[in-house]
Amino acid sequence: MQIPVLLMLPQSTANAAVSMAPEAGGGFPEGFTADPDFPMMVVGDTATADQSFVASADDSVGAASEPLMAVRGFIEGSMDDPPTEIGGHTVYADPEIDTCLTCIGTPPVGNWVDVGTMLDTAALWSFGMDGSNVAIGIVDTGINLAHLANKLGWTPNLDALNSWTPPRAGTLPGDWPVHHGTMCAFDALIAAPNATLIDIPVLSARQPSGGSTISATLSAAILAYSSVLASWNSSAGFGDLSQYSGLVLSNSWGVFHPSWDFPPGHPGRYIDNPNHPFMLQLEAMSRGGIDLFFAAGNCGGDCPDGRCQNRTTDVIMGASASIDVMSIAGCDINDDRVGYSSQGPSIAGIPPGSKPDITAYTHFSGSEAFGPGTPDSGTSAACPVAAGCMAALRTKISPRGAATTYMMYDHLRLNAAVKVPFAPGWNADYGFGIIRPVDVANLFGPWIV
Repeated sequence: MQIPVLLMLPQSTANAAVSMAPEAGGGFPEGFTADPDFPMMVVGDTATADQSFVASADDSVGAASEPLMAVRGFIEGSMDDPPTEIGGHTVYADPEIDTCLTCIGTPPVGNWVDVGTMLDTAALWSFGMDGSNVAIGIVDTGINLAHLANKLGWTPNLDALNSWTPPRAGTLPGDWPVHHGTMCAFDALIAAPNATLIDIPVLSARQPSGGSTISATLSAAILAYSSVLASWNSSAGFGDLSQYSGLVLSNSWGVFHPSWDFPPGHPGRYIDNPNHPFMLQLEAMSRGGIDLFFAAGNCGGDCPDGRCQNRTTDVIMGASASIDVMSIAGCDINDDRVGYSSQGPSIAGIPPGSKPDITAYTHFSGSEAFGPGTPDSGTSAACPVAAGCMAALRTKISPRGAATTYMMYDHLRLNAAVKVPFAPGWNADYGFGIIRPVDVANLFGPWIV
């Protein structure tokens, strides 16, 4: 059985392996076949490697002085008992990821205008906080700009040059089929209508068929994130996202069940491993001033998605559990938690465990990306709603000066509205409460007007 995996190698080691036999996928360790169509990826940065990278002794050689590269490839084995190492290098999972759209068929509660009212977007916009010169990356299935223009009555900003296209894909940015990513883009614009969309369709990446290879993998997200981070830092060859005053990434996807990953105890497992390459990438992104938002998931105890396989505890996993991101739960426009919204605490192994962070609005009539009358639902909708609020705030509050990513995460938590009868502080249903962007804006005083 062919299993997609990742190896982490110092850049010089990876380059040497490729140069030995590029036509055969490189001179990598026996038992590992590199994917020739998938570029090697810089993971995190040197500082991240110095502080966080833990793997085999061979992997750590050179980590303090050169970047680490994630190499995607395949091994033969079983998902029930995959090898922990190949040639002395830890084997990391490249698990399936999927959208966080709920399968619950209930009608929408209110509409997207009501969501704007609950967020008090009129006050935000009166401060000049409308997303101008801020980029929102929709990390999803792809955006259909024509559908957005039709539903909104105006054409949103899209930066095609700085968008990311998966390997082997022929679709242009903004021209993907109307689906989950279009819904997420619509919802991000509720609070930040003047933001610029960046199309990052990782869930439409198509890997080579055969064996157990899956159609959308975490490696595509690592590759896209590597490109985005380089562009934000103005590295040559990756476009230039540094022109924007802020960059927010909305991620409405995740792993729904541990069976999608390596078994417990495997050093390359993803869902509860802070040293997985993608988790290192998250740290580098947030430390570099990129705001990261992830859906908490749809495995809530009242009506979990079928993909949860009736598992409703320890279900906020992987990136959604990371301290380097904001994990977003969902409520309707009446501030009532939707029953499918995943509840905390998050999976053991990734501190601090107090996830979700906050709650945002979902299950409303908006994009109708799935047909007339269908709601924008799941924590899939709540995540871009929250990301749009951050983009609006970033219009005036720069991550390069006024408030770092981690400072803004704290502001959003501490200024969220507490849902009665919960006491102030964190709870498993709402996190620290329901998002209130105007209260965060007011922290920065009258100079923002």
